[in-house]
Amino acid sequence: MENFEVLLDKYATLIVSTGVNVSKGHTVVLQIDVEQAPLARLIVKKAYAAGAKQVIVNWSDDAVAREFLAHADEDVLKTVPDYKVAESEAWIEAGASRISVVSRDPEAYAGLDTERIAMHQLAMGKAMVKLREATQANRVSWTVVAAAGSAWAKKVFPHLATEDEQVNALWDQIFKTTRIYEEDPVAAWAQHDKTLWSKADELNAEQFDALHYTAPGTDLTIGLPKNHRWEGAGSLNARGEKFMANMPTEEVFTAPDNRRIDGVIVSTKPLSYGGTTISGMTFTFENGKVVKATADEGEDVLLKLLETDEGAKSLGEVALVPHQSPISQSGIIFYNTLFDENASNHLALGSAYAFNVEGGTEMSQEELAEVGLNRSATHVDFMVGSDKMDIDGIRADGTRVPIFRQGEWA
Repeated sequence: MENFEVLLDKYATLIVSTGVNVSKGHTVVLQIDVEQAPLARLIVKKAYAAGAKQVIVNWSDDAVAREFLAHADEDVLKTVPDYKVAESEAWIEAGASRISVVSRDPEAYAGLDTERIAMHQLAMGKAMVKLREATQANRVSWTVVAAAGSAWAKKVFPHLATEDEQVNALWDQIFKTTRIYEEDPVAAWAQHDKTLWSKADELNAEQFDALHYTAPGTDLTIGLPKNHRWEGAGSLNARGEKFMANMPTEEVFTAPDNRRIDGVIVSTKPLSYGGTTISGMTFTFENGKVVKATADEGEDVLLKLLETDEGAKSLGEVALVPHQSPISQSGIIFYNTLFDENASNHLALGSAYAFNVEGGTEMSQEELAEVGLNRSATHVDFMVGSDKMDIDGIRADGTRVPIFRQGEWA
């Protein structure tokens, strides 16, 4: 790719400055695959240049992780060492900013025993509960971004002849959707943030009691908590510092009242979860819980996800994304939630974000549950939007306001 080093340098700058807004005295934790070492080195360099006092790099490797899940003793899969839990809690204590760079092969764990995968994911979910709660309350800055892994690129662009062409094509999409081709990506993101927040502000002023989704195969009503808050792109951490949790992002989102969800909804894009692909999902909800779930592909993995805990059977997020979003219009299925969720209206099974209700970041877990915010050890987005979806906002008096018509803002 022409000027790749220049573009990658701009990307690292965006991640450090806009993603987690590193400044003097910050601790930064970077989670990244070994394949992405060049990007990791740039992020570390720029974080220290911005004043970070420490940058901790946690490397991952799909091949190593696959061997671990396939062959490690069951007692190891079911147990997370105390030192790993202590480390994560030390990050919270230090107010560490977390950068997660996703590049995983969507089928990294295909063919493995789903029981073993679920066993380890459940253990990790329980062990990292404090870190997840801190993240979902925005007590610390965090961002999720992407890098073009070779196996992921092959899955997205199988029609291209060589690995280089596939990886270049994926980097091109990453740079487009994160505005790296703009002369000043940081300024471009500031403007994009304003645009999304203008939509969130409109919805916050309405304070709808519920949302009604209709589309082919879908007829679902989702209640919303009193004093719920829609969020745009940018967020503030406990120190009042701005950060961008996802890049790219095209969504505005809030939390549902997990006690008031009824009807049927079908997925519209594949979900990459647990190193496997799940597609053709249909969920039936009654009184806030999934009472039936099916999938054309990966149904066994989906059912294991729903068994994580009681909260995994309900919803923790509702997000609105117009069909005309740039990622949707690309026509590409990325098999990666960071991208596919920004091409489509989506929902999330599992835990809700505390900041999606007024005063939520100061509430206990029990208080959040009392106001209808789902609690769970998991949070998994799945895509439900299309150019055939209509969404109405339902006011407390029963009157309806069109929010989406045929997949676009009404």
